[in-house]
Amino acid sequence: MPGLLRGIARTAVISGTATAVSNRVSRRQAGRWAEQEQRQLAYEQPAAAQPPAPPRTAAPSSMGDDMTSKIDQLKQLADLKAQGILTDEEMQAQKRLILG
Repeated sequence: MPGLLRGIARTAVISGTATAVSNRVSRRQAGRWAEQEQRQLAYEQPAAAQPPAPPRTAAPSSMGDDMTSKIDQLKQLADLKAQGILTDEEMQAQKRLILG
């Protein structure tokens, strides 16, 4: 009888461990799929959601006005990023355009 109980206990431990591992793998996999889905949705956003490129001035009246304009544009970009409208890559690209 002790050998039978030992075998049953051993089977229960193995089964419990396998269930725990399986559940953890399932949760990790679901998390990865959710991440991929979020990335995919970010790339599939319509172009209308992206802000238009800031207008470039041909010849600013003074250097101070141009710098103020650039600072204002950068602040707008930061606000859009904080709202989740822009990704890091999009913000960096727009910053490069603004700063020339």
